[in-house]
Amino acid sequence: MKITPCGSVPTRLASDQYFTGRVTQDAIIEADAPARLRAISVRFEPSARTHWHTHPLGQTLHVVSGAGRAQSWGGPIQEIRAGDTVWFAPGEKHWHGAAPLAAMTHIAMQEAQDGKVVDWLEPVSDDQYGG
Repeated sequence: MKITPCGSVPTRLASDQYFTGRVTQDAIIEADAPARLRAISVRFEPSARTHWHTHPLGQTLHVVSGAGRAQSWGGPIQEIRAGDTVWFAPGEKHWHGAAPLAAMTHIAMQEAQDGKVVDWLEPVSDDQYGG
């Protein structure tokens, strides 16, 4: 058993190489092999969002507070709110983030394949975001 005490892992500011706007991250778990689970709590300020990206084994988001948006490549923007759970299939190009006027926090869960959990792509433009 391993218990990580609350407050023992510092909050980090997300890199602008992968996000637009102010985004903070709190690691939940990065399990050692052979386990593959990675989970992180991500807080997006209003209008903040990820860049387009994919996950080799898919991704689950569980929105814990606020309101946000998510979109798969070629699909419509979907509104997401506290209590919603979103699944992106392996290799599905997508982005997610806060609503234009509201912050949003979600728990992002994904599995690593050969140590890799994400492939980052281009930023989501303001026109694509629609905010």
